[in-house]
Amino acid sequence: MSSAVHLRVESTMELSGAVPVYELNPLLDPRWELLVRSHPGASVFHSTNWLRALHQAYGYEPTVVTTSPPGTPLSNGLVFCRIQSWLTGSRLVSLPFSDHCEPLLNHPEELDALLSGLHHQVTTGQYKYLEIRPIACKPSALTGLEPDMSYCLHRLSLDATTQQLFHRFHKSCVQRKIRRAEREKLTYEEGTSDLLLAQFYRLLVITRRRLLMPPQPQAWFRALIAAFGQDLKIRMAYKDRRPVASILTLEHKRGMVYKYGCSDARFNRLGGTALLFWKAIQEAKDKGLQELDMGRSDSSRHGLISFKEHWGAVGTDLNYWRFPTQPGSLSSTWQEDIRRRFVPVTPTYVLRTVGKLLYGHIG
Repeated sequence: MSSAVHLRVESTMELSGAVPVYELNPLLDPRWELLVRSHPGASVFHSTNWLRALHQAYGYEPTVVTTSPPGTPLSNGLVFCRIQSWLTGSRLVSLPFSDHCEPLLNHPEELDALLSGLHHQVTTGQYKYLEIRPIACKPSALTGLEPDMSYCLHRLSLDATTQQLFHRFHKSCVQRKIRRAEREKLTYEEGTSDLLLAQFYRLLVITRRRLLMPPQPQAWFRALIAAFGQDLKIRMAYKDRRPVASILTLEHKRGMVYKYGCSDARFNRLGGTALLFWKAIQEAKDKGLQELDMGRSDSSRHGLISFKEHWGAVGTDLNYWRFPTQPGSLSSTWQEDIRRRFVPVTPTYVLRTVGKLLYGHIG
């Protein structure tokens, strides 16, 4: 059933006349999934699977704005969530916990029309700010959106044979680590069983503590598994049956997405993470997939950027755009100091509770 609302709003961005904009619920309106399947700019973060997981784990209500009237095929759409938080303020985000989310357009000028009503909701005080996370398209100066946070997005083309891809990997940083994992006789398992999830989550808590951050709630990963089914895999490397490294990948259309990774740093020298990426790439090639999205990296994390480039992934600039821009961020000096003092000495169960309470506010 279509769930659409006609929001004919007067543009606050000096567009000519009134702009007919409609809202729909992408979890109820089948036109959204049809647009996602057909549009070349659509990613896993546009999928109803991802939106359903956001709704189940955090209670976010996904919404799409479009210029297509109800009952007609969607020609464009901008998906976002309204985040209501007493801690961080109410805001419009496209999309929370998503590395990127390209507006799905036929023509670049459509973006201003789609942003007009959302812009109006911010200027009238309903929301603190509006944020979009496009890869390629840019809002015009009329929208008032400006670049805020900057990242580097890496994607690995799978257009070569598996053997050719292997030979393109950095010899010492990738090839040797894969061979080291084989010499160490690391074993590999994949799936979505409760045991694999529990092992993955233990490694995730260790890794997030190492990064001075609380872990995401386990309910988020259960929601992802429920939403994606066989299109999600937890990949685990073991040394003598001890979990040493894990990654979580998602499959969507003609690509695979690396979304989460974690490890026990005491065993990193064994090459477990390299083995897991190699297994994922081999599977993607076997399925005829065209790309491995290796995700975003903070521009300051040079080691992570180098790691991805050693696999042959190509990096592009990724800017998040916001109206109005906000001074400071979660990585401000005083917050960093609190994290450095608080996280290392906090018991695991407390750290997990903090993550469970916090993440719904920071999407």
